[in-house]
Amino acid sequence: MSLRSIAEINEKILNRKAVVWTVEELKAKVFEIGVARAAKQVDVVTTGTFEPMESSGAIINLGHTDPPIKIRRCWLDGVPAYSGFGAVDLYLGAAQIAEVAETEDPTREITAKETRGGGHVIEDLIAGHSIQLRAIGQVTDCYPRATFETTVTRDSINQFYLFNPRNLYQNFIVGVNGGDRPLFTYLGPLQPRLGNAVYSNPGAISPLFNDPDLQLIGIGTRVFMGGGIGYVAWEGTQHFPLQKRLPNHTPIGPAATLALIGDAKQMSPEWVRGCYFHNYGSSLMLGVGVPLPVIDEAVVERCAVQDEHLVAPVVDFSIPRRVRPTFGLVSYAQLKAGKITIDGKAVRVAPLASIYRSRRVAEELKAWIEAGTFTLSEPVAPIPSDRSFLPQDVWGAQISLE
Repeated sequence: MSLRSIAEINEKILNRKAVVWTVEELKAKVFEIGVARAAKQVDVVTTGTFEPMESSGAIINLGHTDPPIKIRRCWLDGVPAYSGFGAVDLYLGAAQIAEVAETEDPTREITAKETRGGGHVIEDLIAGHSIQLRAIGQVTDCYPRATFETTVTRDSINQFYLFNPRNLYQNFIVGVNGGDRPLFTYLGPLQPRLGNAVYSNPGAISPLFNDPDLQLIGIGTRVFMGGGIGYVAWEGTQHFPLQKRLPNHTPIGPAATLALIGDAKQMSPEWVRGCYFHNYGSSLMLGVGVPLPVIDEAVVERCAVQDEHLVAPVVDFSIPRRVRPTFGLVSYAQLKAGKITIDGKAVRVAPLASIYRSRRVAEELKAWIEAGTFTLSEPVAPIPSDRSFLPQDVWGAQISLE
């Protein structure tokens, strides 16, 4: 039975009468007073995460030069930006790293300059810092300029928005290393002989764990994104809603993902941070919060899920294959306790996401809604629920031997 509509909730928000709880507050309230009573009291539940999201980047429009240039190669503080569309449109990937000379030995020690990537440039632009731009153009009759160098800031460019093809993994893996040498991965360093374990998702406060079937979140959903307002633009890349699930509908491994878009000129470096993983590459730490409207009791029941009822697979990175062996499933309650047991061995665990900042995202979004400055949006279309996950294999292996 419906309790309230999104339109009714928005009216209460604008009149500053909406009752808003963070998802942790909701879970505590359900334990105290039960699902039915909690559902009658609360209008919106806020969720949040602050974690690396390397499948992110910024669309930038520089504005035309005089004489005009059709940019075909471009660097921002030495980091290449993609320029293969409009004359002065760029896409700067968060995981792109500064270029090095082709003659340099790739096995040498990484320099400080080479640890700077697209995520750091995006953070600096958001912070209002000056960025050195160097461009090479394709000379044509309407674009006669061959080269261009200048400095740019957030305020000296036209459009500057994040368009992130894959954010908000619904769940992820726990990385370990059963081999005999250290491994440097997208989860950070993994020590040999099961020396440590690293997990990424913040668990029960994470947005998509609290709406496991994406019944509330869809294309057009308004979100807290990097300290500004963003929207769900599409399903994310590697979106895999058909992942195996527990009876509570939460997935046992990587599942749904979302593509997000938001105006970077509104964002804050407090919630958008460039980062670098040693011997792996650069990424972007991003704060994202999603409000969940309490339209019925089922919303509260789903949001009441606890870390002990969420699991992730423990994956051995020492096996260099697409499908790696696992050591089974562990709960997020076990992960957050700081140690798990693998083959009888106690292994220390650390999160890649900031649990503290994930909580703060949910609290900040709650404050926005209570102040009447953030209203909820109705999705214009659902996120697909039937996507399979297609791998790629070596082309040569598919050649007929006839």
